Amino acid sequence: MMFAPLLLLAVQATAPTPADRARAERVLARHPIIDGHNDLPWELRDGHGAAVETVDLTADTSRIDHPLQTDLARLAKGHVGGQFWSVWIPATTTGPQAVETTIEQIDIVRRMIAANPTRMALATDAADMARIARSGRIASLIGVEGGHQIDGRLSVLRQYRVLGVRYMTLTHGKSVGWADSSTDAPQANGLTGFGRQVVAEMNRLGMLVDVAHVSDATMAAVLAVSKAPVIASHSNARALADRPRNIPDALLAAIGRNGGVVMVNAYPAFLSAQWNAWDNARSAYAKTQGLPTNRYGARAPAAMQAWDAANPAPRVTAATMADHVEHIARIAGRAHVGIGGDYDGISGTGPEGMQGVDGYPLLFAELARRGWSDADLAALAQGNILRVLARAEAVATSLATEKPVDATWSLAPAAPINPATGR
Repeated sequence: MMFAPLLLLAVQATAPTPADRARAERVLARHPIIDGHNDLPWELRDGHGAAVETVDLTADTSRIDHPLQTDLARLAKGHVGGQFWSVWIPATTTGPQAVETTIEQIDIVRRMIAANPTRMALATDAADMARIARSGRIASLIGVEGGHQIDGRLSVLRQYRVLGVRYMTLTHGKSVGWADSSTDAPQANGLTGFGRQVVAEMNRLGMLVDVAHVSDATMAAVLAVSKAPVIASHSNARALADRPRNIPDALLAAIGRNGGVVMVNAYPAFLSAQWNAWDNARSAYAKTQGLPTNRYGARAPAAMQAWDAANPAPRVTAATMADHVEHIARIAGRAHVGIGGDYDGISGTGPEGMQGVDGYPLLFAELARRGWSDADLAALAQGNILRVLARAEAVATSLATEKPVDATWSLAPAAPINPATGR
């Protein structure tokens, strides 16, 4: 009976102090977080019938039917001053329908911003970010989450840029023929000629190349050809949680050399191998009962709540997430790590106390406890991704005389690539 109090004392002894928490709040008040990935647009579509204007984001959306992990009050409490909104669509949606659905998702983002004009504004470049931040609003950027969303056409990629898209993840859960997913069989074994043209065109347009979700071979190929820094918009360290979606040390170091940034994900399945194993067992049981696998807590069916009580989940805390931040910083460098929580793309919940976007100060307080300086915390929050955005814009300026390539991908062999230009 003596072990529980001793364990509690140990936890308390290593918890952030009030001074750590106050310092984190001060830093974030001056340097709000620019978060690399949030899936609220799809949740508004899937759970609320795309009726954007009827979902009051000024209210607590954790308490509505089909609850959300994001709202304006929680963004403010979490000190989020800039957000890349993902315009994700399922990887099974392909062809012209993928383009149509992506445009509908971009429309949802723009309508969401228009419905909250005093709290949000669309940003398309680093200068916009600074201007919007000075106005006290959330600078809203757009990211396309999968190369299948361009339907194999560079013309579509260019038009997404016109509509305000600032990054594209080269794959989602399925390989796309010209680039490989980390969770599907390879088709390109890295990048095909067309895949290299996609990267080159994104460099020319000033769009960030996002390597979250791609295979190791594709990531290495991107790093070999990209003239601009890349991002991993919501990825963690494979050394700490052995998942294909996480990044191995060799590639973390390569992203650091590239000048890019790895933006750490809050999903427990990518933070903790133990939690992921528990969740897999939970899902297997749910399937045997014919029950949904993606409902947790009070929203779960009674049988799943009983299973949860008999099989408590391993703890995942802000300290677990801080371990990934520190590992990436140690391998890639503190200038090459950021935040990409994946909220509203997370099945279930985030780490303890970080169930929604309001929980970020817990992470920063933990890093303050571990000795991170104010300058390092500010760089993690926004400085690193702002540098990458600005550098991508500078690369685009340097390529301004290059002409668009009217390329379309097919299963036929790609045209030879000019080694001098990568196109």
